[in-house]
Amino acid sequence: MLVGMYLYITPNLPSVESLKDVQLQTPLRVYARDGALIAEFGEQRRTPIHYDSVPDLMIKAFLAAEDDRFFSHPGVDYQGILRAAVHLVRTGQKAQGGSTITMQVARNFFLSSEKTYLRKINEIFLSLKIEKELSKEEILELYLNKIYLGHRAYGIQAAAQVYYGVNVHELTLPQIAMIAGLPKAPSSYNPITNPERARQRRNYVLGRMHELGFIRDDEYEQALQAPDTALLHGLQVAVDAPYVAEMVRAELVKKFGNEAYTQGYRVYTTLDSQAQNAADRALRDALLDYDARHGYRGAEQHVEDLLKETHDDWDRRLDDVPRYGDIEPGFVIALEPQAAKVYLGNEREVTVDWEGLKWARAYQDVNHRGPPPKTAADILKVGDLIRIRSVTLAAKGKEPAQSRWDLVEIPDVAGALVSLNPRDGSILALTGGFDYFLSKFNRVTQAQRQPGSSFKPFIYSAALEKGFTPASVINDAPVVFDDPALESVWRPENYTGRFYGPTRLREALVHSRNLVSIRLLQSIGIGYTVRYLRRFNITSDMVQKDLSLALGSGSITPLQLATAYAVFANGGFRVEPYFIARIETEEGAVLYQSTPLIACPECEKQDAMLSAEASMKPGQTQVVVANEQETTAKAIKPDNVPADPVEQSSISAGEGTATGEAADTSASQPVMRRAERVITAQNAYLMYSMMRDVVQRGTGRRAMQLGRHDLAGKTGTTNDQRDAWFSGFNTRVVTTAWVGFDKVQPLGARETGGHAALPMWVEYMGDVLKGTPEQYPEEPAGLVTVRIDSATGLLAGPDTADTVFETFPADQVPRQVAQTPVQGGGSLPNQSPEQPMSHPDIIF
Repeated sequence: MLVGMYLYITPNLPSVESLKDVQLQTPLRVYARDGALIAEFGEQRRTPIHYDSVPDLMIKAFLAAEDDRFFSHPGVDYQGILRAAVHLVRTGQKAQGGSTITMQVARNFFLSSEKTYLRKINEIFLSLKIEKELSKEEILELYLNKIYLGHRAYGIQAAAQVYYGVNVHELTLPQIAMIAGLPKAPSSYNPITNPERARQRRNYVLGRMHELGFIRDDEYEQALQAPDTALLHGLQVAVDAPYVAEMVRAELVKKFGNEAYTQGYRVYTTLDSQAQNAADRALRDALLDYDARHGYRGAEQHVEDLLKETHDDWDRRLDDVPRYGDIEPGFVIALEPQAAKVYLGNEREVTVDWEGLKWARAYQDVNHRGPPPKTAADILKVGDLIRIRSVTLAAKGKEPAQSRWDLVEIPDVAGALVSLNPRDGSILALTGGFDYFLSKFNRVTQAQRQPGSSFKPFIYSAALEKGFTPASVINDAPVVFDDPALESVWRPENYTGRFYGPTRLREALVHSRNLVSIRLLQSIGIGYTVRYLRRFNITSDMVQKDLSLALGSGSITPLQLATAYAVFANGGFRVEPYFIARIETEEGAVLYQSTPLIACPECEKQDAMLSAEASMKPGQTQVVVANEQETTAKAIKPDNVPADPVEQSSISAGEGTATGEAADTSASQPVMRRAERVITAQNAYLMYSMMRDVVQRGTGRRAMQLGRHDLAGKTGTTNDQRDAWFSGFNTRVVTTAWVGFDKVQPLGARETGGHAALPMWVEYMGDVLKGTPEQYPEEPAGLVTVRIDSATGLLAGPDTADTVFETFPADQVPRQVAQTPVQGGGSLPNQSPEQPMSHPDIIF
């Protein structure tokens, strides 16, 4: 009969061959470009491990706990089955018995866990089939990777990380026994949810190991006495970048569906670990500093009679308080005249001294605070739930750096920072808010805000293209516009409320003169400017089509603004932002890789030289003149094109869609996609030069504390200080910082881009550029630098008193010499009337 059942059932059993190719559900993991883990997504936490890598003691522990005859039986333990049958006859109840590791594999991969006779018979015959076609080692490897061990952990490696925060090779004997005891009942014997029953099960496994001779007497006794140290361990995240992790998750689900969570994909982003950590610190510091400038809003909660409760009560209360960033919640448990003692949980008590408290004048509104406090009691009460932060103080002389605790609060104000490599658009760092778990709104990609004066460089670039120069003079004077498009009379003014008269464009940008920008836009035309902005990927739906465009009245995200600034930073090429470098399978095969657009001025030189060579007659030598130096033209091989380390990918950061062409992963070298030149090299260089002056001596001069001279950028502030921006760059990094309220409202008086956003930018760039040499863009051919009169922008004469050097396109150098004032009024012309003035004339 048994043979007949076997012949009847076996043909209908699943193919064991599929076990060899079984795809264990493995979570999606996201990494920085250096391999540091950013995040993990997926219901099942699993880390497969090969049999040869499993510690011998771990194998013995599972054999002792589950199936000590595994290597000798044919897949079915007949003795165990017989015991289960006898139990059924005696009691009339079914019992689990004789379930070998092979039978558990059969059940876990192919069958349900219900206890029926038919399922058990199928399980037995399938186990025999598995043993016939797979080796014992292959079966055991499947089991150790498949078995569920509680708390989303599947397999021994995941369990080691979840319960003990280590790899399997780092587990102690008691910890190994604890994990080996879990398959019987992952919930009932779980060391987190039921530590006492888990300890009893662990000791049973240790006893079995001792009986079987797997461990010595002394090892057994020591392991029995060892306390269990199991705790729920989160991911071993090395880089805190949850906003980027969510962007990756959304992109992978869009591309692969729900398989993204189970196929073990490894996504390597373009993030630089150190840059990302610096971005987080800079943004949090800037928002906390803003918050402190505007006063203390008070404790989050107050618990009456807190001191009548126990430490356990306090711990339970604190367990319910969410943690954000690096600030810790705690209860005020005692006050001194100018200090507060704070309980942080788990028996931790710290003191916040007066240096960390005295800032906390009461908040009244964004422009007003209460009087300075004189004692701690003016600020806090015993029972207050507050937030504090450990602050590292600068070292003094030979003394090591000290730290102190400061009273802080979760900022109401929001912020964002994004940093790109301007050569290829790869995102180096991105943080979309103070803390992702406080607000998942990604302000880098989702916050559409007015850019204010940080938009002016695009207007100026359009003007340069139209024939203006940095020395062109425009009158900074009151003006009233009755523009139907604005629906009312508009009386724009400068931030200072003053007017400065005729002003060169360079000076107007350096000091962010609003009226000059408006008159400049009026001169070159709104329609022309809107079309010109497309070169920077600034589309018509992002801007106002009226004169307020000159002051940045449209809407743009920080990422879009940083990408537009990359055109200035890379010498005039439009690149696309991206954040995914490549996607690999669990086995390491490259599943997706694409090539970004790369700004390549070297390629243009190569093209010119090759074109010159192609036009040469046989035996003729071609000489190319560039930057006032003669160089013999020669072919430049593609391998010689200088390149920064560029991650090869093109999944867009803007909308999370693939914008590039997938690379042929079979090729030894990815194909370089050259970015389109959208403004001339001369235009880009002149804009860099003017924005460098913004940093050197203008509204961005706070950046000079970095001690570098290769930085350029522009501040931005909108009406009533509702948005504060700073976008800046050198040739290697372009970064945009933004501060504002999610619900648009004033930040407060004097909270300009230079005051609220620039400090964030400075702190971040200081970290990212530390130790790197200054690097300036190469001045392109076709530019000439001459001395001019600072008042008129005309060529300086021998008697001109106030002069500066200015750079012009060679065909736009002023031809008229500035007139020298003479005693008694009037002036003496230093140029004949026949010589025309440089274009354009002064605009009034």
